[in-house]
Formats: sequence, C-alpha cells, structure tokens
Amino acid sequence: MKQIKFIIAICLLGLSFVSAASGDLAEYFSRSADLSEATVDHSAWNRLVGKYIQHSDGLNLFAYSAVSESDRTDLSEYIEALEEARVTALNSDEQFAYWINLYNAVTIRVILDHYPVESIREISFTFLTRGPWKEPLVTVEGMALSLDDIEHGILRPIFADSRIHYAVNCASIGCPNLQNKAFTSENLEELLEKAATQYINHPRAVAIQDDELIVSSIFDWYADDFGDDESEIIEHILEYATPDLFEKLSGRDEIDNYEYDWTLNEPGNA
Repeated sequence: MKQIKFIIAICLLGLSFVSAASGDLAEYFSRSADLSEATVDHSAWNRLVGKYIQHSDGLNLFAYSAVSESDRTDLSEYIEALEEARVTALNSDEQFAYWINLYNAVTIRVILDHYPVESIREISFTFLTRGPWKEPLVTVEGMALSLDDIEHGILRPIFADSRIHYAVNCASIGCPNLQNKAFTSENLEELLEKAATQYINHPRAVAIQDDELIVSSIFDWYADDFGDDESEIIEHILEYATPDLFEKLSGRDEIDNYEYDWTLNEPGNA
C-alpha cells in the first residue's frame, strides 16, 4: 500500500510539474518580433510531404514504408534546422507556422523510428505513458520539448485558435489531414481554413447514423476550444459545413456520441 501511495504521489508531482512548465513555455515563447521579416526554410518538409502523402477518399495518407534512408536523413536535418532557429526573433505568423510544422515533422520521425506500428499509441517511452506525446524529443532555444509541450504548452495558449486542432497531425486515420505542403506565414490563414473545411466535411469528423449525430472525439477532448457547450460546438462545425452537411445539422443542438480511429494513417488503412 505504501508503494502504491508513493507511485501516485510521484505521478501527481509530475502532473504539477508539467502544468507549471507549460505556463512557463507560453510566457517565454509568446515573445515575438512583430516587425521581423525573417523566415524559416520549410522546403525540405515540402519535398517530404509532397513525395509521400497519398490522397484517398478525403484522407491524406503517409507512405511510411516507402520513405528512403536519404529522406529520413533529410527529415532529421530539417528538424535539427528548426531546433537551431531563434523562434522568438520571428513574427507571430511565422512562429505559428513554425510550431505546426515542427509538431508534424517530429510526429512523422517518431513513427519512422518505430515503424512498423499499427497505431502511434503503441509507441511509449515509459511504462506510465501511452503514446510518445510526453517524451522530450526536440530542444528549442535551450528548452527540451515534447509534442504535448508544443501543442498544449505553446500553440494552444499562445495562439488561441481552434483551427490548431485541424493543423497538427497525430498520424492517425481519425486525425485531421497532414497537409501536403508546409505551413508558412504567407499561406497560414488559407491552409488553416482548408484544413478545417476538409476535416469537418469528412465522415470521420462529423456523421449522422441512425439519426444520431456522431462527431470526432477531438470536439470532446478539446471542447473548451470550440465553445461553451455542444450547441456552440455545432455552431463551429456549421461555419465550415458544406450546404449538404449544413442542412443535415439544421435544428440540432446536441451531440449523441464521439468517436476516434487511432489506426495509423498509411495507405491500406483507410
């Protein structure tokens, strides 16, 4: 019993540390040089996603098994270049794009490092965690960062944009598409809108089955980012719905169920 209490205490201590660290990250990385015209080179990422993403029935699938050794090297070098960038010297839009691309590139590298896997949740670094999200995988401006740090400690608190959830990709069928081009300060708004529209109008995000409204678990896990209640989440969905989906959702203010498919987003799994 004492041992169990000790383990629980350690876990709680760890959660407290993560929470505090996340606040520190947001405070530090919220600094930006708004007049800066400096840009980050994402051409290597453009080449990689352009080469290995395959589109099928509204899904962007990544051909992990086809990635060559030279392209793996290019991916690692691209991530290293992002780690060396001075992010706080960039303007806000350039930072926004930077963090999205870094998150997605690191996720792809994690999958490749452990491939073959059926799901990203099979990849764990400790027996206390499921998935790779809490493991520090990169260092930016001297700070070791995990995928959770990037998404929940930096992107969400700093940029406060619900479309972040359509931009970062967790290598799963249920996730919004990994875009086939890099985010940049120039295409940021266009690509965020495209990502939201693509996802919301696909059945893995929003579907009506037996007159029940079933939506992605993303709208449950991060409900506060989309609205105060289910009716506001539906209002958010309606902003991006095609006329057909809009009509089907008309008059609904409740969600019946949430679902998510953690199957790896590679060809053959759609």
